[in-house]
Amino acid sequence: MAAIGILIGKETDPLASTAHSMLGLGALFAEMADQGIAAEALLQGTGLQPGQLDDPQARISQEQKLTIFRNVQRLTAVPDVGLRAGARQRLSDFGVYGYALVSSRTFGDAVMLGIKHVRLAGPVLEKRFRIDGDTAVFEAHDVLDLGEVLPLATEFWFASMLKLGSCVLEAPMPSRRLLLPYPRPAYAAAYERLFGCPVDFEAGVMEWHFDAAVLRVPCPNANPITAGLCAQFCERLLDSLPEESDLLRRIRTACLNSRGEFPNADEMAARLGLSVRTLHRRLAEQGWNYQRIVDEVRRSLAIEFLESTSLSVEEIAGRVGFSEASNFRKAFRKWTGHAPAHFRTP
Repeated sequence: MAAIGILIGKETDPLASTAHSMLGLGALFAEMADQGIAAEALLQGTGLQPGQLDDPQARISQEQKLTIFRNVQRLTAVPDVGLRAGARQRLSDFGVYGYALVSSRTFGDAVMLGIKHVRLAGPVLEKRFRIDGDTAVFEAHDVLDLGEVLPLATEFWFASMLKLGSCVLEAPMPSRRLLLPYPRPAYAAAYERLFGCPVDFEAGVMEWHFDAAVLRVPCPNANPITAGLCAQFCERLLDSLPEESDLLRRIRTACLNSRGEFPNADEMAARLGLSVRTLHRRLAEQGWNYQRIVDEVRRSLAIEFLESTSLSVEEIAGRVGFSEASNFRKAFRKWTGHAPAHFRTP
């Protein structure tokens, strides 16, 4: 993909509001490493470096995470890579977030804490939890229109939750049913083996059902002091992540996936199922306008391409939606106060 590569962590990056920690990604990289795929290959097109995977201060955007998923999908030798990677999760892969879960008083407390702080893991699916009678349900919603990446993202999340739940309980999770919206894959039996329950494909929803009685089970490693300290730390981390509306996130994602042809307001409104008037009104209510969002995406991409690639200014202009390099240079100077050459590595 041409329009990917936001380097998170720079104060100059206007898309830094989408930044999250890299919690939980280690299992995915470990699974691919066993297939002989280096981290550099999985990070291609993200602007991230392998050393950042172990940096607790490093941040990743949803767009960068989706690029990693696409790279995994393209490079993997096994179709059930999402299930395999999720099953490798360790509590330590989630840092203080993981320790907060395992130290909780009951499994139900761990679930509530996990859902409350799920943003720390930078989810690409919108996640919720509910209880229906004697059944507990983790559910997910594809608010970013993930397309062909949806099965991998779904497998990785549900398998990760299964493994983390088992780690917290030190016992198997009492699964009842898994419901998924996409067609039954050739490796469907791998789902059933991992979750130990029936799996319904083309169900129209993404839900994992398990016995709600487990929510009352005391956690074997419960420690109120540790749980309290970890929860406080998670609160501070969460407070450091700026809020971003679903509308802004979906517009930015669509722009980043546009391959240089950035949608105009009419096209974006149609994608979102809105009238143009409603789109402009909702953005205005949040203090934004559509052109400003597009320009910020273009600006960030242009800086990343200038700093991290050897592409010519003409090529970069095309990748951020300009047919003429001269118009790109004028816009870039307006955005940054500098000519493109200012951001070139000597």
